[in-house]
Amino acid sequence: QVQLVESGGGLVQPGDSLRLSCVASGRTFSNYAVGWFRQAPGKERVFVGVIRWNNGFAVYADSVKGRFTISKDNAENTVYLAMNRLKPEDTAVYYCATGPVWINLPSREDQFDYWGQGTQVTVSS
Repeated sequence: QVQLVESGGGLVQPGDSLRLSCVASGRTFSNYAVGWFRQAPGKERVFVGVIRWNNGFAVYADSVKGRFTISKDNAENTVYLAMNRLKPEDTAVYYCATGPVWINLPSREDQFDYWGQGTQVTVSS
């Protein structure tokens, strides 16, 4: 059974940094990717970024490019989302998800087959 468990959310001030973790289990992830999505209050869930498990290649949404970094720890089966220079508009529930890699890295929700429960990030002064 594939499980993804996020942690690390919280309340921070604008300009602060935060690192989310996603611990993955139940699958050999070598041909898969782990992505991050977020859902702000009253809005649809949107893509944040994704990392390919076997080589660490990552892509990001334009809204977070240069501020957010996705990395992984193979030994711990954990993917991280490091968020810097946080803004109030980054406030959302953040989800990690896993899906197969075909030609390109997945970025749409329907390309991911397992999801975590989400962790709340609130950026407010």
